Amino acid sequence: MYQIISDGSCDLPASLAKEKGVEVVPFYVSFDDETYLKEIEEMPIRAFYDKMVEHENVIFPKSSLPAIEDYRAAFEKYVKQDIAIICICITTKFSGSYQAALSAKDILLETYPNARIEVIDSRMDTVLQGMYVLEAVKLKEQGVGFEEAVKRLLDICETGRIFFTVGNVDYLKHGGRIGKLSGLAASLLGIRPLITLKEGEIFPSGVARSRRRSIEAVLSLLDNHIKTLQAAGENMKDYIVDVGFGYDMEEAGEFLQKVKERFREVLDVDSIEKYQIGATIAVHTGPYPLGVGFLKKA
Repeated sequence: MYQIISDGSCDLPASLAKEKGVEVVPFYVSFDDETYLKEIEEMPIRAFYDKMVEHENVIFPKSSLPAIEDYRAAFEKYVKQDIAIICICITTKFSGSYQAALSAKDILLETYPNARIEVIDSRMDTVLQGMYVLEAVKLKEQGVGFEEAVKRLLDICETGRIFFTVGNVDYLKHGGRIGKLSGLAASLLGIRPLITLKEGEIFPSGVARSRRRSIEAVLSLLDNHIKTLQAAGENMKDYIVDVGFGYDMEEAGEFLQKVKERFREVLDVDSIEKYQIGATIAVHTGPYPLGVGFLKKA
């Protein structure tokens, strides 16, 4: 028996996390750099996006990782019941959340030396991290034991990809991410950057001159990745895809249909879901991120 815990970067809807028995340790978000509120619990995601859109390019929110005490409190109630824990954290390239969880684990081991707590650097974030967490849930539901579940989850870490675009480069620059995307011609006005996340880091994947073209380019990035895997003998039925979006739900629905139409012959498109990207990541992407997460099944 084990409990699955993740940090707030996983971007699972609160209702779904509750249904699946996943405990989420939230990040904090602030619009004034002084008052930090717990994402979802104290700052609903829709309210967060509304404020971003109302003050776009004027107010740049910030996020802060969960405290060690947040993790300690989340872990201890299960440790006291002798329940093992699998804690899945955002990539260490983006946050110290993983280190905070490890520190909490070390503190608890001083009092509960037999506690079983596995903290995993997912090398992912946002909707892809949520997909990874749901794979952990499936393993648990199928009766896979603690050690075997950890092994299978670690085995698929490097298969995760996010292919996405954003509205502009302003939030990337303000959040300090543009340095990681040095290949972007950030000085060009009106560009829509294309970005890939793999192995826990982001990489530039081109630019487009319009939103429509950037969305088509995201689909092409996924298409090219799938073809590379097929050439290596991979079975695409072993992989899952979901859509991640920000403020614009209508655009997300249209994009979801494009994904289903384009990949109907190679992927299980009926299982594709769309999930809203949370504040933890949106402080860097701005209100208009849109893309796909791609992951091998555990």
